[in-house]
Amino acid sequence: MKTSAPVPAPSADASGSSLFGALAALPFGALMLFGFVAPLLCVVWFGFMPPKTFALLQAPTLANYVTIFQQTYFKSILWSLGLAGLTVVCLLVICYPLAFALAKIFRGGASFVTYAIATSLFVSENIRLFGWVIGFMKNGVVGGTLATLFDAQVDSLLYNIPVIVLGMVYVYLPFMLFPLALGIKMVPDQVREAAFDLGASRWQVFRKVDLPLSLPGVLIGSLLVFVLSAGAIAEAKILGGQKVVTIAADIESEFTYAQNWPLGSALSTLFIGLTTVVVFVALARFDLEKLLGKKRD
Repeated sequence: MKTSAPVPAPSADASGSSLFGALAALPFGALMLFGFVAPLLCVVWFGFMPPKTFALLQAPTLANYVTIFQQTYFKSILWSLGLAGLTVVCLLVICYPLAFALAKIFRGGASFVTYAIATSLFVSENIRLFGWVIGFMKNGVVGGTLATLFDAQVDSLLYNIPVIVLGMVYVYLPFMLFPLALGIKMVPDQVREAAFDLGASRWQVFRKVDLPLSLPGVLIGSLLVFVLSAGAIAEAKILGGQKVVTIAADIESEFTYAQNWPLGSALSTLFIGLTTVVVFVALARFDLEKLLGKKRD
């Protein structure tokens, strides 16, 4: 008859390390609790307060959510999600070749390109967008140049959806480019060379080697850009005027001009929930541990 070996009791050193780890994590836990979780719960709870009130200790009601579904706020939500999805697609097409060049071709020169792109993040987003306004306004840089060189009269290029997408692509390009470059850098050169030696074409190497192995960067960059651009407001207001009203603009209006904080909180909660569902659906289609190489088949 076999007897199982006794399980050794945890040593004092292990218990001390666990206690020290828990104590060391307390500041970060407190920061997350009071700086992230508590404000988020406050916004969620405020969404159930009566409209146009400013107190949290009142009888909960669903009146704000009824108002959302009775009015046309869903159009703003669809615009925000649609523009975010279009921005992700455009940036994937633009950034993948550039990220490949940064990771595999430029080598030493990649640092200069990285610094040049990252430097734009030190300038306010609104200031950069107003630069596009100066370029695209009537008789601006583009119109004035065409009129001077070719005697072509060009009306204002602002206040349309393509310009809004252009602004979002411009603003969020670094957030797609850098994760993509890191993902492509994870692809071993030996694997690509072996594929070429076996007679694979460039398209086959891209489809069978580069793209699958760089998926962590593609996924992280896409989710990061989607979440950021879904809550964008400056691009639609500065470049689009009133052509498109995003959900972020509606939320800002409820918290400021309308002074209806409960409705603004309800809109925020609903949009956070929808964005979370989209992100988790995307994550559910991929095994992150496998993509990052932490789990094998």
